[in-house]
Amino acid sequence: MAWVWFHRFGSPPYFYRLAKRLTPWVAWPAALLCVAGLIEGLGFTPPDYRQGDGWRILLFHVPMAFLSMETYIVMAVSAAIGLIWRMRVANAVAASCATLGASFTVVTLGTGMLWGKPMWGTYWAWDPRLTSELLLLFLYLGYMGLRSGFDDISRADRASAVLAIVGLVDIPIIHYSVDWWNSLHQGSTLIGTGGIAVPSMWVPVLMMIAGFELYFIALLLLRTRGEILRRERNASWVAQELGEAPPDSAPSGPPLAHPAAQRV
Repeated sequence: MAWVWFHRFGSPPYFYRLAKRLTPWVAWPAALLCVAGLIEGLGFTPPDYRQGDGWRILLFHVPMAFLSMETYIVMAVSAAIGLIWRMRVANAVAASCATLGASFTVVTLGTGMLWGKPMWGTYWAWDPRLTSELLLLFLYLGYMGLRSGFDDISRADRASAVLAIVGLVDIPIIHYSVDWWNSLHQGSTLIGTGGIAVPSMWVPVLMMIAGFELYFIALLLLRTRGEILRRERNASWVAQELGEAPPDSAPSGPPLAHPAAQRV
Protein backbone atom coordinates (compact mmCIF):
# COMPACT_ATOMS: atom_id res chain seq x y z
CA MET A 1 0.00 0.00 0.00
CA ALA A 2 2.91 2.34 0.67
CA TRP A 3 3.79 2.43 -3.03
CA VAL A 4 0.26 3.00 -4.31
CA TRP A 5 0.82 6.76 -4.56
CA PHE A 6 4.01 6.16 -6.54
CA HIS A 7 2.19 4.06 -9.11
CA ARG A 8 -0.64 6.59 -9.29
CA PHE A 9 1.80 9.29 -10.32
CA GLY A 10 3.00 6.91 -13.02
CA SER A 11 -0.44 6.84 -14.61
CA PRO A 12 -0.67 9.42 -17.45
CA PRO A 13 -4.42 10.09 -17.01
CA TYR A 14 -4.09 10.52 -13.25
CA PHE A 15 -1.06 12.80 -13.50
CA TYR A 16 -2.62 14.85 -16.31
CA ARG A 17 -5.81 15.53 -14.35
CA LEU A 18 -3.89 16.24 -11.13
CA ALA A 19 -1.58 18.68 -12.93
CA LYS A 20 -4.58 20.39 -14.50
CA ARG A 21 -6.11 20.99 -11.07
CA LEU A 22 -2.88 22.11 -9.41
CA THR A 23 -1.60 24.53 -12.06
CA PRO A 24 -3.77 27.58 -11.15
CA TRP A 25 -3.18 27.01 -7.43
CA VAL A 26 0.55 27.31 -8.05
CA ALA A 27 0.57 29.97 -10.76
CA TRP A 28 -1.37 32.66 -8.86
CA PRO A 29 0.82 32.59 -5.71
CA ALA A 30 3.87 32.64 -7.98
CA ALA A 31 2.68 35.81 -9.68
CA LEU A 32 1.80 37.49 -6.38
CA LEU A 33 5.16 36.66 -4.80
CA CYS A 34 7.12 37.88 -7.82
CA VAL A 35 5.18 41.15 -7.98
CA ALA A 36 5.61 41.70 -4.23
CA GLY A 37 9.33 40.92 -4.47
CA LEU A 38 9.80 43.36 -7.33
CA ILE A 39 7.90 46.12 -5.52
CA GLU A 40 9.93 45.56 -2.35
CA GLY A 41 13.25 45.21 -4.15
CA LEU A 42 12.89 48.05 -6.63
CA GLY A 43 10.78 50.49 -4.67
CA PHE A 44 11.54 50.18 -0.96
CA THR A 45 14.98 48.59 -0.55
CA PRO A 46 17.88 51.10 -0.51
CA PRO A 47 21.02 50.67 -2.63
CA ASP A 48 23.67 48.35 -1.26
CA TYR A 49 26.65 50.14 0.26
CA ARG A 50 29.09 48.16 -1.91
CA GLN A 51 27.15 47.36 -5.07
CA GLY A 52 24.88 50.38 -5.27
CA ASP A 53 21.77 49.79 -7.38
CA GLY A 54 23.58 47.00 -9.24
CA TRP A 55 22.47 44.52 -6.60
CA ARG A 56 18.92 44.70 -7.97
CA ILE A 57 20.02 42.50 -10.88
CA LEU A 58 20.34 39.75 -8.29
CA LEU A 59 16.55 39.80 -7.87
CA PHE A 60 16.49 37.78 -11.10
CA HIS A 61 19.99 36.32 -11.17
CA VAL A 62 19.82 34.45 -7.86
CA PRO A 63 16.44 32.72 -8.45
CA MET A 64 17.43 31.81 -12.00
CA ALA A 65 20.76 30.39 -10.83
CA PHE A 66 18.97 28.20 -8.28
CA LEU A 67 16.43 27.06 -10.87
CA SER A 68 19.04 26.29 -13.52
CA MET A 69 20.57 23.68 -11.20
CA GLU A 70 17.34 22.53 -9.58
CA THR A 71 15.68 21.92 -12.94
CA TYR A 72 18.60 19.77 -14.06
CA ILE A 73 18.36 17.69 -10.89
CA VAL A 74 14.62 17.19 -11.46
CA MET A 75 15.30 16.27 -15.09
CA ALA A 76 18.03 13.77 -14.24
CA VAL A 77 16.08 12.14 -11.39
CA SER A 78 12.94 11.87 -13.54
CA ALA A 79 14.98 10.43 -16.40
CA ALA A 80 16.52 7.87 -14.03
CA ILE A 81 13.07 6.85 -12.74
CA GLY A 82 11.85 6.48 -16.30
CA LEU A 83 14.93 4.45 -17.22
CA ILE A 84 14.72 2.11 -14.23
CA TRP A 85 10.97 1.70 -13.72
CA ARG A 86 9.81 2.49 -17.28
CA MET A 87 7.41 5.17 -16.04
CA ARG A 88 6.08 7.16 -18.98
CA VAL A 89 5.12 10.13 -16.82
CA ALA A 90 8.68 10.37 -15.47
CA ASN A 91 10.04 10.46 -19.02
CA ALA A 92 7.52 13.16 -19.89
CA VAL A 93 8.63 15.24 -16.89
CA ALA A 94 12.29 14.87 -17.88
CA ALA A 95 11.58 15.93 -21.46
CA SER A 96 9.58 18.92 -20.22
CA CYS A 97 12.42 20.09 -17.94
CA ALA A 98 15.01 20.52 -20.70
CA THR A 99 13.65 23.67 -22.36
CA LEU A 100 12.82 25.26 -19.01
CA GLY A 101 16.27 24.54 -17.60
CA ALA A 102 18.03 25.86 -20.69
CA SER A 103 15.98 29.07 -20.48
CA PHE A 104 16.81 29.53 -16.80
CA THR A 105 20.49 28.98 -17.53
CA VAL A 106 20.51 31.53 -20.35
CA VAL A 107 18.89 34.12 -18.04
CA THR A 108 21.40 33.23 -15.32
CA LEU A 109 24.35 33.81 -17.64
CA GLY A 110 22.83 36.97 -19.10
CA THR A 111 22.02 38.61 -15.77
CA GLY A 112 25.39 37.50 -14.41
CA MET A 113 27.13 39.27 -17.28
CA LEU A 114 25.11 42.45 -16.63
CA TRP A 115 26.05 42.28 -12.96
CA GLY A 116 29.70 41.47 -13.69
CA LYS A 117 30.39 44.47 -15.89
CA PRO A 118 30.09 47.14 -13.16
CA MET A 119 31.42 44.84 -10.41
CA TRP A 120 34.32 43.14 -12.20
CA GLY A 121 34.87 45.52 -15.09
CA THR A 122 34.08 42.86 -17.69
CA TYR A 123 31.02 41.01 -18.96
CA TRP A 124 32.74 37.63 -19.02
CA ALA A 125 35.64 35.96 -17.28
CA TRP A 126 36.58 32.31 -17.46
CA ASP A 127 35.74 31.98 -13.81
CA PRO A 128 35.05 28.46 -12.43
CA ARG A 129 31.46 29.35 -11.50
CA LEU A 130 30.71 30.97 -14.88
CA THR A 131 32.44 28.23 -16.87
CA SER A 132 30.65 25.39 -15.06
CA GLU A 133 27.32 27.23 -15.52
CA LEU A 134 28.05 27.53 -19.25
CA LEU A 135 28.75 23.79 -19.29
CA LEU A 136 25.31 23.28 -17.76
CA LEU A 137 23.77 25.09 -20.72
CA PHE A 138 25.64 22.79 -23.10
CA LEU A 139 24.32 19.79 -21.18
CA TYR A 140 20.76 21.02 -21.62
CA LEU A 141 21.33 21.66 -25.33
CA GLY A 142 22.98 18.25 -25.72
CA TYR A 143 20.06 16.58 -23.98
CA MET A 144 17.55 18.25 -26.31
CA GLY A 145 19.69 17.56 -29.37
CA LEU A 146 20.04 13.89 -28.44
CA ARG A 147 16.29 13.54 -27.98
CA SER A 148 15.60 15.10 -31.37
CA GLY A 149 17.99 12.65 -33.01
CA PHE A 150 15.65 9.68 -32.44
CA ASP A 151 12.30 9.14 -34.13
CA ASP A 152 11.35 6.51 -31.56
CA ILE A 153 10.36 8.13 -28.24
CA SER A 154 11.42 5.13 -26.16
CA ARG A 155 14.94 5.14 -27.59
CA ALA A 156 15.15 8.90 -27.14
CA ASP A 157 14.12 8.53 -23.49
CA ARG A 158 16.76 5.89 -22.78
CA ALA A 159 19.64 7.62 -24.56
CA SER A 160 18.93 11.06 -23.12
CA ALA A 161 18.48 9.61 -19.63
CA VAL A 162 22.06 8.37 -19.63
CA LEU A 163 23.35 11.80 -20.63
CA ALA A 164 21.22 13.52 -17.97
CA ILE A 165 22.44 11.20 -15.22
CA VAL A 166 26.11 11.57 -16.19
CA GLY A 167 25.72 15.35 -16.39
CA LEU A 168 24.72 15.50 -12.71
CA VAL A 169 28.41 15.71 -11.88
CA ASP A 170 28.35 19.35 -12.99
CA ILE A 171 25.87 20.41 -10.28
CA PRO A 172 28.22 20.07 -7.26
CA ILE A 173 30.99 21.63 -9.36
CA ILE A 174 28.82 24.72 -9.93
CA HIS A 175 27.81 24.92 -6.29
CA TYR A 176 31.25 24.44 -4.73
CA SER A 177 33.38 26.08 -7.43
CA VAL A 178 33.80 29.27 -5.38
CA ASP A 179 35.20 27.18 -2.51
CA TRP A 180 37.34 24.75 -4.50
CA TRP A 181 39.07 27.28 -6.75
CA ASN A 182 40.18 30.90 -6.69
CA SER A 183 36.99 32.46 -8.05
CA LEU A 184 35.96 36.02 -8.84
CA HIS A 185 32.39 35.08 -8.09
CA GLN A 186 31.07 35.97 -4.66
CA GLY A 187 30.08 33.32 -2.18
CA SER A 188 26.57 32.81 -0.89
CA THR A 189 24.37 35.80 -1.73
CA LEU A 190 22.13 35.44 1.31
CA ILE A 191 24.01 33.42 3.91
CA GLY A 192 27.73 33.99 4.14
CA THR A 193 30.37 32.80 6.55
CA GLY A 194 29.55 35.70 8.83
CA GLY A 195 25.77 35.44 8.62
CA ILE A 196 23.54 37.43 6.30
CA ALA A 197 25.79 38.57 3.48
CA VAL A 198 23.57 41.39 2.18
CA PRO A 199 21.05 42.33 4.90
CA SER A 200 19.25 45.02 2.87
CA MET A 201 18.21 42.63 0.10
CA TRP A 202 17.54 39.22 1.60
CA VAL A 203 13.76 39.73 2.03
CA PRO A 204 12.95 40.68 -1.60
CA VAL A 205 15.39 38.09 -2.95
CA LEU A 206 13.77 35.35 -0.84
CA MET A 207 10.36 36.47 -2.10
CA MET A 208 11.61 36.27 -5.69
CA ILE A 209 13.13 32.84 -5.08
CA ALA A 210 9.84 31.54 -3.67
CA GLY A 211 7.87 33.12 -6.51
CA PHE A 212 10.08 31.70 -9.23
CA GLU A 213 10.08 28.28 -7.58
CA LEU A 214 6.29 28.21 -7.83
CA TYR A 215 6.54 29.64 -11.34
CA PHE A 216 8.79 26.74 -12.31
CA ILE A 217 6.35 24.22 -10.85
CA ALA A 218 3.45 25.79 -12.74
CA LEU A 219 5.38 25.77 -16.02
CA LEU A 220 6.52 22.20 -15.47
CA LEU A 221 2.96 21.03 -14.81
CA LEU A 222 1.76 22.83 -17.93
CA ARG A 223 4.53 21.51 -20.18
CA THR A 224 4.22 17.99 -18.81
CA ARG A 225 0.52 18.00 -19.59
CA GLY A 226 1.34 18.89 -23.18
CA GLU A 227 4.06 16.25 -23.35
CA ILE A 228 1.69 13.59 -22.00
CA LEU A 229 -0.93 14.53 -24.60
CA ARG A 230 1.70 14.24 -27.33
CA ARG A 231 2.80 10.81 -26.14
CA GLU A 232 -0.71 9.50 -25.41
CA ARG A 233 -2.50 11.11 -28.35
CA ASN A 234 -3.88 7.77 -29.56
CA ALA A 235 -5.22 6.72 -26.16
CA SER A 236 -8.96 6.77 -25.62
CA TRP A 237 -8.72 8.78 -22.38
CA VAL A 238 -7.15 11.69 -24.27
CA ALA A 239 -10.16 11.97 -26.57
CA GLN A 240 -12.47 11.85 -23.57
CA GLU A 241 -10.42 14.46 -21.70
CA LEU A 242 -10.48 16.84 -24.67
CA GLY A 243 -14.18 16.25 -25.24
CA GLU A 244 -13.65 14.63 -28.62
CA ALA A 245 -15.11 11.41 -29.99
CA PRO A 246 -12.68 8.49 -29.90
CA PRO A 247 -11.11 7.79 -33.31
CA ASP A 248 -12.56 4.28 -33.44
CA SER A 249 -16.11 5.30 -32.49
CA ALA A 250 -18.94 4.67 -34.90
CA PRO A 251 -20.11 7.69 -36.95
CA SER A 252 -23.26 9.41 -35.78
CA GLY A 253 -26.48 9.28 -37.79
CA PRO A 254 -28.72 6.49 -39.09
CA PRO A 255 -27.00 3.23 -40.10
CA LEU A 256 -26.28 2.76 -43.78
CA ALA A 257 -28.33 0.22 -45.65
CA HIS A 258 -26.72 -3.06 -46.65
CA PRO A 259 -25.30 -2.92 -50.21
CA ALA A 260 -27.56 -5.78 -51.26
CA ALA A 261 -30.60 -3.86 -50.08
CA GLN A 262 -29.52 -0.80 -52.06
CA ARG A 263 -29.61 -2.81 -55.30
CA VAL A 264 -33.22 -3.90 -54.73
